[in-house]
Amino acid sequence: MATNWATLLAGWENYMRASRLTDETIKLRTYHVRRVAEGVAAPPGAVTAQQLIDWLAAQEWKPNTAASYRASLRSFYRWAVHARGTAITHSPAHELPRVRVPRGKARPTPEAVYRLALRISDRRVGLALMLGGVCGMRRGEIARSRRDWLEPALGGYVLRVRGKGGHERVFPVPDMIARAITSQPEHPSGFLFPSKQGGHLTPAYLGKMVKAALDGHTTHTLRHRAGTNVYDATKDLRAVQEFLGHAKPETTAIYTGADLSGVLSWMEAEVS
Repeated sequence: MATNWATLLAGWENYMRASRLTDETIKLRTYHVRRVAEGVAAPPGAVTAQQLIDWLAAQEWKPNTAASYRASLRSFYRWAVHARGTAITHSPAHELPRVRVPRGKARPTPEAVYRLALRISDRRVGLALMLGGVCGMRRGEIARSRRDWLEPALGGYVLRVRGKGGHERVFPVPDMIARAITSQPEHPSGFLFPSKQGGHLTPAYLGKMVKAALDGHTTHTLRHRAGTNVYDATKDLRAVQEFLGHAKPETTAIYTGADLSGVLSWMEAEVS
């Protein structure tokens, strides 16, 4: 019977790989559970819901982070209860309280910061900036993007992105971005951002590279920039949802900054 954390985490990791979760998701989920395991200092089968609650309550996290840890723990114990040979019969994580996550607001990269970064960055960083700030791609998607994701279509080009949860989305890209992709040095791996250690750059490394170019603004603010600008141009929330690859329109609404100029005009008319 597998009763220790290391053996169970290895089995869960294999299960997630068989489920075709992305490397970034697997790394994050296992990191969460491994950190909790070190914190509660008890075998996985002996951990109680109260121990998990006490440990989670002691962390000074934002709601999004707390919700992510809760999801990782629930996923791990759900697998452990149903997997053969684990000796885990009960999931203490399913007694954890739901975390209320306040609705977020768009945080797009300031336009002046984005434009300056494009001007002063090299070709590699510049491509990463455009894939995030124009194409709305996630950090992990940019890191593992490939030359063959670019495809000719209808006299132009489309990008076929393999995204979160293994979902695929296709959207048109300007010729300038197509040229930026094809002008990158070819690598045997096919990755646009290859690593010297083999494979592609880690999302964390790419994120640091972009953050340095953006004077501290994150890769995710580029995605907010793209979502906000596409919505401003189209006023089509459904189109933005497909473009960003969101499962729920409520998530897309966070990325699209509201234009309150009409509200102000009405208010001024009311009081004039």
